Amino acid sequence: MFAIRRSRLTFAVTLTLIGVTPATAQNLCRPTLMINDALLSPIEPPNLQRKWTAIVTANTSECAVNSGGFLDIVFTRLSENAPDLEFRQRFAWSPFSVKVAMDFAADEAVGQYRIENITPCVCRDRAAEDRAATNDGWRKQ
Repeated sequence: MFAIRRSRLTFAVTLTLIGVTPATAQNLCRPTLMINDALLSPIEPPNLQRKWTAIVTANTSECAVNSGGFLDIVFTRLSENAPDLEFRQRFAWSPFSVKVAMDFAADEAVGQYRIENITPCVCRDRAAEDRAATNDGWRKQ
């Protein structure tokens, strides 16, 4: 008796998830992010650290207005006194350019860096924008 109820419940949940998943996936877009103007500063007293800075620019043309999220920058740290180390740091992205920064020790440098794990944004509703543009044109006539 319980097995029949459980299988019916499982079947109902599966059907529900099949119907929901495509609708959810259609509403998410991925912005295109790029790292520009990456620089490693000279050693700065008194803490004897170097600062890596860069500008992350986002092409959010497929995203809804005021979208934002997070990204990971994966760094390969080079060191004079230790093995190379790959690590990631999480930063926020927005529709505008964002300046990001990381501190490194005096004997460290950035060998490589790349962007991973960009959180998706809600897609623009192009149909609603087209309807609004059509209605706006109709009103002006």
